[in-house]
Amino acid sequence: MIASVRLRNNFFGMQIAFRLEDLIEIVAPKEVRGSTEVLVEGISALSSADVSDLSFLGNPKYKAEVVTSKAAVILVPPGFEGDPADGQCFLLVENPSAALALICARIERSLWPRPAAGIHPSAVVDSSAQISESATIGPLCVVEAGSEIGDHTHLQAQVFVGRDARIGADCWLAPQVYLATECSVGNRVRIHAGTVIGSDGFGYEFADGHHAKVPQVGGVTIDDDVEIGANVTIDRARFSQTQIGRGTKIDNLVQIAHNVRVGQHCLLCAQVGISGSTTLEDFVVLGGQSGVGGHITLAQGTKLGGGAALTSNTKPGEFLNGSPAMPYMLERRIVVLQRRLPDLFKQVCSLKETLAELKKTSAS
Repeated sequence: MIASVRLRNNFFGMQIAFRLEDLIEIVAPKEVRGSTEVLVEGISALSSADVSDLSFLGNPKYKAEVVTSKAAVILVPPGFEGDPADGQCFLLVENPSAALALICARIERSLWPRPAAGIHPSAVVDSSAQISESATIGPLCVVEAGSEIGDHTHLQAQVFVGRDARIGADCWLAPQVYLATECSVGNRVRIHAGTVIGSDGFGYEFADGHHAKVPQVGGVTIDDDVEIGANVTIDRARFSQTQIGRGTKIDNLVQIAHNVRVGQHCLLCAQVGISGSTTLEDFVVLGGQSGVGGHITLAQGTKLGGGAALTSNTKPGEFLNGSPAMPYMLERRIVVLQRRLPDLFKQVCSLKETLAELKKTSAS
């Protein structure tokens, strides 16, 4: 469910509203049922939508709310049974949630248009840095010697780009992102506020009675089309590279340790922690607050439930949960049985008493 969003805002002096024809152009529905002349000025949940709102059926359990919704336009899946009310329109799309994302992307581009290219007067940019003429360097940014920043990339305020670091084309870095020395970011990468890429890995050797720091002389490589949330930390490698694969999406407050290799199109939810030298193959999903031990491999398509703790290799497509992590259905059965333990103990004690009485009786 989504909260109500009003579109008719005076951001950048613009007002945003959609005609039915605009929405049809954006989502390319398989079928259009009904019609409306209303300008769509908001996005709301089915149950709270007003007559000028757009809504969507993203979860089948809310199907009954479609009939009673006041929304002018509703995105529904193919094969949806039912007709719109007078002055209402259903757009049948393969994935209503994904179709809504297309509309929101159009809103985002309108509300926050790309800023003019150039370097803000307060930014500190080394003369040897290579900055594309179409890039935007915001207030108080620092770009050190030998760095490269690609076409149409936008650094918002206070972004730090270390020596010999590289950022590709069409990237967006939010305020106070830190990209350390000799780290590399691909094309079309989005990095949200407060994220640190290239901090030292947590490496120490106990020698002569103290923890001696092991130098971390590798880097971090982030491939194309990655999105990284706020306050994420990705440590530089002890040697070679810490790697984040193409299309991977990382939520807020995630810790990725040195020499970790994350494959393509993985999903790492909030507060995930991955220990050093672990490999995630493609399409791995880690639930929120899950933890992964070091020097193991998560095979392609592995899914780890929220709060789970994994310390061993996995098989392709496994779904694991719990601490320690185990196959999901087994873990669910164990949870159910744990709730019955107090009653089971009572029954065992009662059986022991009964057996003791039987022994007394048979002995006499």
